[in-house]
Amino acid sequence: MSELLLELLCEEIPARMQARAAEDLRAMLVEGLGKSGLAHGAANGFVTPRRLTVVVVGVAVKSADVEEEKKGPRVGAPEAAVQGFLKGAGIGSLAEATIVSDAKKGDYYIAKLKKPGRVAEIIIADLVPDILARFAWPKSMRWGSHKLRWVRPLKSILCVLGGKVVPFEVEGITSGAMTRGHRFHSEGAIEVRDFADYAKKLKAAKVLVDPDERQAIIAGQAKAVAAQNHFELVEDEALLRENAGLTEWPTVLMGTFDADFLKVPGEVLTTSMKAHQKYFSLRDPKTHKLANRFLMTANLEAADGGETIIHGNEKVIRARLSDAKFFWDQDLKKPMDEMWSSLRAITFHEKLGSQYDRVERIAALAEEIAPLVKAEKADCRRAAQLCKADLVSGVVGEFPELQGLMGRYLAEAAGTKSAIAHAVEQHYWPRAQGDGVPKEPVAIAVALADKLDTLAGFWAAGEKPTGSRDPFALRRAALGIVRIVLENDLRLPLGTLLSPTVMFVECKPSFDQERARLRNEFEKSDASLQQLGRAPPSNPGEVLGVNFAWDFARDYVVGSVQGKVAELVEFVHDRLKVQLREQGARHDLVDAVLGDSGQDDLLMIVRRVEALGAFLKTEDGANLLAGTKRAANILRIEEKKDKTAYAGNINAKLLESSEEKDLAKAINEATAAAQKAVGTEDFAGAMAAMAKLRAPVDAFFEKVTVNAEAANLRVNRLNLLAQIRAATRTVADFSKIEG
Repeated sequence: MSELLLELLCEEIPARMQARAAEDLRAMLVEGLGKSGLAHGAANGFVTPRRLTVVVVGVAVKSADVEEEKKGPRVGAPEAAVQGFLKGAGIGSLAEATIVSDAKKGDYYIAKLKKPGRVAEIIIADLVPDILARFAWPKSMRWGSHKLRWVRPLKSILCVLGGKVVPFEVEGITSGAMTRGHRFHSEGAIEVRDFADYAKKLKAAKVLVDPDERQAIIAGQAKAVAAQNHFELVEDEALLRENAGLTEWPTVLMGTFDADFLKVPGEVLTTSMKAHQKYFSLRDPKTHKLANRFLMTANLEAADGGETIIHGNEKVIRARLSDAKFFWDQDLKKPMDEMWSSLRAITFHEKLGSQYDRVERIAALAEEIAPLVKAEKADCRRAAQLCKADLVSGVVGEFPELQGLMGRYLAEAAGTKSAIAHAVEQHYWPRAQGDGVPKEPVAIAVALADKLDTLAGFWAAGEKPTGSRDPFALRRAALGIVRIVLENDLRLPLGTLLSPTVMFVECKPSFDQERARLRNEFEKSDASLQQLGRAPPSNPGEVLGVNFAWDFARDYVVGSVQGKVAELVEFVHDRLKVQLREQGARHDLVDAVLGDSGQDDLLMIVRRVEALGAFLKTEDGANLLAGTKRAANILRIEEKKDKTAYAGNINAKLLESSEEKDLAKAINEATAAAQKAVGTEDFAGAMAAMAKLRAPVDAFFEKVTVNAEAANLRVNRLNLLAQIRAATRTVADFSKIEG
């Protein structure tokens, strides 16, 4: 068993491509060794800005011998077929073949072939050039007269197996046992024997091969430098990984920028430093405000302690922050209402109109939601109107990730009410899994309206998610709705709130046609617009009102709207199931509660699931479930046999035994009590009503034969079982509960 060490040295690899490339190289090498039949142990990949490295331990000396059988012609076949078989099998005569008898096909020849294993060096020498030729980079290039495409010009290939070079050539580059150290701190080639020798010698040559080690060093140095200067590091895992991908020998240095830049929102400065220069930000630990300091990661140890590097970076950051300040200052000069109006010029989607149209729909929905979350309608409408205004700001144009946050800052700078300003920022929440949800009433209303409009609009426009494809993040929008509703204990009629946007999409073609007709009449008419009593319409709200009650199209789209809204509610239910499963709820209980009812009150669904779960943990619940399933199984079998469905219409005169009579009475009482409890949302009470069925159901199955000889008795008893099924569906569909 030997160790294989492979290194591909090239010019600087972009940091964003490094981790994927290292894993792809490792996986392709392991896959190739496996397909070649060469046994090996663990394989690990490493990456620096200039090299991809893979080490594989326990590589066998050669691949295993392979035995295989080659089927030949039947005995007595023509000579040409026999000769073709001998040639293909690589044997001299039929004497070296074996005759096999088959009852159907008769006797035929087979040749048992033994292929000796290949030497590891030969396998690897064939495999590595093939991997390089097939390797897929997000972006690649050719250089000189080479045909090989690589991310950057390839400089050398190190390939050592058991301390010996595996010889091969790729585009004029011959493999060897040599590598190079740090670009500035090391000169000349370095010869290595194995991975331990490789890592040791490269470290001496100022190269840390392991990216995790580089990350740890950068993090440690950054925190130490910050603490020494009485600052606190603004930690950023993604930025830390990127800095590790930019350096082979990281050294953290601190620079300063003009304190006047601190008048710009801290997030703008932090984002500018991160996006453009990969700098870490620092803040005052007492005030938690951004400090006019930054940390950079150099790729060397400077003789002057880094003073020249710091000075150069301070000049660069001054220019970058000046740009950010310019954008901010210009945005402050532009009223938010002007930004809001500018949204008319931005198309949101062909079937959904402009961003302005979208904001108007969100505002209308937010007003509808306002009373449900105890928010002021006027505040919700204003927050919705401003929620997308910052999309036309200079700062968001430069840093799109700051949308929402910049809207809040601009609103606050304009003296907007705090609740409205916060809603402008928080209407995007939750942006990702693990993020918090809005808690303030106005923010809740606008966040829900935004997500409901997104979900309903794209769904109605035919942009539904398919498989893993979800370009408009509708699953995320639905999950955001679920989380906001549940974490704020909200009662919302989803179907009612989803309908207006679906109606808008369905009606828009007819509306556009009607609007064009009206404009044409205005242009041809000698009457003034004042005489007509209105101005030419420019958006749905102006002609048809924010409630989208479009009489001229409603009659033609109601059916389509209802169908799509039902689909949307089911789609949200699927996200609810995901959320509840992550919280430990049983998926079958969610299915049982949802049934076929089309419920759209998410909070009530959750409470019913909780009550059902608690009920089934009791002895009465478990036994009633068993009895109900028994009844359902009998019904399923008999309904299939009889080719009919039993609806539960019983004849009281045919109830012979006391058990039948007691069960019929108990079903009527339990159903009435459960329906009343469900009506008052007393789900625990509904479960308690169902619990009273346990004893009569048990007694019925113990004493009564369902499939009686008399046909009328049998049908009556089957209808009684159907009543059990119907009674339990008052609270849940027990047939969907496992166990």
